[in-house]
Amino acid sequence: MNAQEEKPSSRNIPEPIKREVRRRCGFGCVICGMPLYEYDHMEGWAQVRRHDAEKITLLCDQHHKERTNELLPIEDVMSANTTPFNLRQGVSTPYDLHFSGRTPEVHIGSNVFTASLGPDRPNLFPIIVDQNVLVGFSWLEEHLYLRLLFFDEYNNQLLSVLDNQLLYSVEQWDIQLIGKKLIIRHAPRHIFLEIEFHPPGRLVIIKGRMLCNGVEILISPENVKINNYTLAHSSSHNAFIGIGIGTNLVPGTAFAYRQVSRYLPNRST
Repeated sequence: MNAQEEKPSSRNIPEPIKREVRRRCGFGCVICGMPLYEYDHMEGWAQVRRHDAEKITLLCDQHHKERTNELLPIEDVMSANTTPFNLRQGVSTPYDLHFSGRTPEVHIGSNVFTASLGPDRPNLFPIIVDQNVLVGFSWLEEHLYLRLLFFDEYNNQLLSVLDNQLLYSVEQWDIQLIGKKLIIRHAPRHIFLEIEFHPPGRLVIIKGRMLCNGVEILISPENVKINNYTLAHSSSHNAFIGIGIGTNLVPGTAFAYRQVSRYLPNRST
């Protein structure tokens, strides 16, 4: 078989190339920043039959369809590819999650926190550190809102969901939002956060490292670890706070940890 008869490459883009494209494009559509995106061969797969990371970009479903239907000029795509939207902003475009109802359910490792919310019981806060709500649902004006905060060792915000709007810093090693699952990696095979959104009312934190004010909470599918404390296969219903860390915890805290060791903010990780 000569060079002209070589079998075309698979249309499936290898994962290392996908990762390179994601990082270069700021983990979102280069035009609008939407974190739900598709990979687009700017020169056209049918023409090139190869995967060159520098010639692949990220487009959301709308802009990808416009590109396919020739309503979006390739010149506009290439221009946006040189200065992706999210890299200019430093954060992703907010993405609205569709939570609703009154019965949120939060899985943290192997632990489950549930509640029946209403005017007399409007909040479920599965994790609070020093009165900072890191994971919570609130029922307000007949709407269910998710609150989720992840920080680094210096209390810099890496990811947030406020009033159901997902937002994350693009200064990460890798970020993927595939279907219902969001994965943030700090390095190869080093998952910082693995979480699944299940509207209308369920949140699943499979794996993660939650940091706040020197407190480290390690979450794995098997358990939650806070210093020498381990919480596994536990549940609570209608507790105002699930896991409460720090002083001044209110009554109704299911699992209270008032005295925990705290790391120094300049330690290596």
